[in-house]
Amino acid sequence: MASSLTLQSSPSQTASFLKSSSSLSRYAFGQTTSLNFNGSCTRISATNTIKCDISEPLNFGNGKPTIPVLNYRTLPKFLESARVEKTVSRNDTRLKLFSGTANPALSQEIAWYMGLELGKINIKRFADGEIYVQLQESVRGCDVFLLQPTCPPANENLMELLIMIDACRRASAKNITAVIPYFGYARADRQTQGRESIAAKLVANLITEAGANRILACDLHSGQSMGYFDIPVDHVYGQPVILDYLASKTICSSDLVVVSPDVGGVARARAFAKKLSDAPLAIVDKRRHGHNVAEVMNLIGDVKGKVAVMVDDMIDTAGTIAKGAALLHEEGAREVYACCTHAVFSPPAIERLSSGLFQEVIITNTIPVAEKNYFPQLTVLSVANLLGETIWRVHDDCSSAGLVE
Repeated sequence: MASSLTLQSSPSQTASFLKSSSSLSRYAFGQTTSLNFNGSCTRISATNTIKCDISEPLNFGNGKPTIPVLNYRTLPKFLESARVEKTVSRNDTRLKLFSGTANPALSQEIAWYMGLELGKINIKRFADGEIYVQLQESVRGCDVFLLQPTCPPANENLMELLIMIDACRRASAKNITAVIPYFGYARADRQTQGRESIAAKLVANLITEAGANRILACDLHSGQSMGYFDIPVDHVYGQPVILDYLASKTICSSDLVVVSPDVGGVARARAFAKKLSDAPLAIVDKRRHGHNVAEVMNLIGDVKGKVAVMVDDMIDTAGTIAKGAALLHEEGAREVYACCTHAVFSPPAIERLSSGLFQEVIITNTIPVAEKNYFPQLTVLSVANLLGETIWRVHDDCSSAGLVE
């Protein structure tokens, strides 16, 4: 016995991505390179902001909601490129997109944005759990992009990605790029005590040895993870998407403060604050006594009467960010926003995030969020435009370098 899934796009599915879940009222996507504050109580503004008003629910095959994306004709300025428009054919038959089963909704959005159809691929699991992959169209001499985050269940999705890469290599693909919106095992990037494994390096070796020629990843947990790969890595950030959304909100510039939930995230929070017109920075100091267990000690910086925006790359069990938010309220913060790229949401994250500590929890769709895990304060933004445009540019570079005929 084997359960089988064949992933391919259809006109009806493509059209359905113009709609979104009724729980998501608006998606904003615009230029984020200059956010200017004019006066102490001026609305944070981003030029060329594009907004889509959503009123109807999305009906997708698996019953889960998703987010609309903008097509290339309404591409935000910071992603526009005359070079790309002139040199890349949007009907390039040498570019192939294939999706794994980890996040098919995001894959479909990327394909819709790029004006392409997802390649036909058959992925099935046998009764004993083994994974079978067969490409159902030719990729000989093509530039292939495999869309598969290694999100929970991490081992299943990682193995599926490896087998997809192997299938493409054996089918004589010219170039294979693994598009990994969320890179699992990224937190195991160093030894914090003796006799520990460095799983991030191991996973990098596995992907490389499977046959990948290039990696496209979004918001790696630490920058040094790029060095674990012996192949080129394109690292994109989800910050512009979140910054554009924050730009649509009415926040007094004098009230805003960006907060790092731990010392390790200071560089990330500082870069985020700089794009918010050099907003002040605060740091939550904590001591971790074990995996997924955090204890907040004190706060560095002033948040009294301010709107605190907590920035992190991911939220797992939400222990760190929830205890940080509680401390911010104790120190007099008026409102607390939580922003992250990757919503892992391991239990009891939903209970902690929906407990009333946060005015809003802003995430992206690099990891699919089950409909049962939605709560009133949650806002999901799409990175499909960001990844789709990056794929076009990587393909353009490969074509220019002669890697794709």
